[in-house]
Amino acid sequence: MNGKAKYTLIILLAIIIADVSAQNSQVLYYMNLPQNHFVNPALRPSNSLYIGLPVVSGINLNVNNNFVNFSDIFMKGQGSDSVFTFLHPDFNIEDFLAKIKDKNSLEPQMSIQLFGLGFSVGKNSYVFLDINERMEGNIVFPGDLFELALKGNEGFKGSKVDLSSFRGDLKYYREIGLGFSKNITNKLRIGVKGKLLFGIAAFSIDNRALALSINNDYTHTLDADLIVNISAPVSVTKDAAQKIESIEFDDSRFKTVSGTADFILGKKNMGLGLDIGATYDFSDKIVFSAAITDLGFIKWKNDVTNLQAKSQFEFSGLNITDVLDGTKTIDELGQDMVDSLTNSFNVSDSKDPFTTWIPFGISLGGSYKLSEKFSLGVLSYSRFIGKQLRESLTFSANVNLGNSLSTSLSYTAANHRFDNLGAGVSLRAGVFQFYMLADRIPVSWNQIKTDNGTIPIPANWNTINLRLGMNLAFGNKVSKKADKPMVACDQIF
Repeated sequence: MNGKAKYTLIILLAIIIADVSAQNSQVLYYMNLPQNHFVNPALRPSNSLYIGLPVVSGINLNVNNNFVNFSDIFMKGQGSDSVFTFLHPDFNIEDFLAKIKDKNSLEPQMSIQLFGLGFSVGKNSYVFLDINERMEGNIVFPGDLFELALKGNEGFKGSKVDLSSFRGDLKYYREIGLGFSKNITNKLRIGVKGKLLFGIAAFSIDNRALALSINNDYTHTLDADLIVNISAPVSVTKDAAQKIESIEFDDSRFKTVSGTADFILGKKNMGLGLDIGATYDFSDKIVFSAAITDLGFIKWKNDVTNLQAKSQFEFSGLNITDVLDGTKTIDELGQDMVDSLTNSFNVSDSKDPFTTWIPFGISLGGSYKLSEKFSLGVLSYSRFIGKQLRESLTFSANVNLGNSLSTSLSYTAANHRFDNLGAGVSLRAGVFQFYMLADRIPVSWNQIKTDNGTIPIPANWNTINLRLGMNLAFGNKVSKKADKPMVACDQIF
């Protein structure tokens, strides 16, 4: 393998492992920020008015996977400060495969706040409006795929591998949400946020059956019954047998203003969403909270392409050992895989709409106020992605030093890791409120030696969540007995 291909593959794997997602930060739950209604619409900041400007008001990146971290592909060499990668001859494939699960998921996500507005109405109500760009993905790989790729097909000769758990979903959409929170009693506060969703592009795999047989001559037979649904301006060229010859991005859509607007605005791919939440003052020191966020769906009708594989076909074996021993380059292996896949699909003449569901989350939290400026918090977060469940538990210490500064330090058990630290800081200077939050900060590091020095990399890392931005904040609502449920939010600090 040449050097360029080798390091390209390493970088791609690093991106997969570092997993950057739009799942909201657990640290955000306990910060005095207008964005805290993203995790629970009943929460509200202390300021009476905030304006979030396009892009600068909030960028949220989050990536996670449930099967490997950096130390699994960047292994520390014995008797040396350097590390070697899975492409090195000394890499222990068996140790790596021992950590692979039956179902291995990758979940890239991103969100950008285009606009935000929140303001107080009367003594105990708060109204907020948000416009966000969001991208979410979920890909599940059967564990046997990794063994086939890394060890070849010798161990599977004469057997059939069940790949029915393989699936993928990727969607890019715009979210416009309008909500409010209000005191119902002196102890109970509720919040609701309705959303309009505008789908821009999507890719979804409907896997009804998929199995791979390894024949005695080491060819592969694939039995497939699956549909790939695409909503995007793509052009599919097919031959007389309805097989795919090429798939290309169709830029003719953007040669007219109306065509560009249809794609960018996503007005033909509509959906709905909902957030609901509540806080309850159990006492002057203890506050409980709960929320369900991101309930929703999108119906994709525009630029729909249906690719269907419902057949049995044979192709030569594909495995990464060909790259490791120099038989093929990574580009040749990738092209072989693309050719085999395109030969398995027929292009349907139908343009059937399809529906994708937004992964939703359930939050259960509590805080204990030790003093006017210091509190402890605990937060359980469960995220449902189709049939998958992701759970995390966060403990935090939170400080609010007046209107100008709030901070939070947290520890999270999540994603099969128990060394996840988080931190957040919000600083207000006049009407400008700057903030930065990070979950799952790596605490131990290794180094890769290069000709130009060393590159630090996390030793154990498979998830990170980063949010940063700036708000325009006006006023500072101080808790009063007449507005006691607002104390529920303030007591979190």
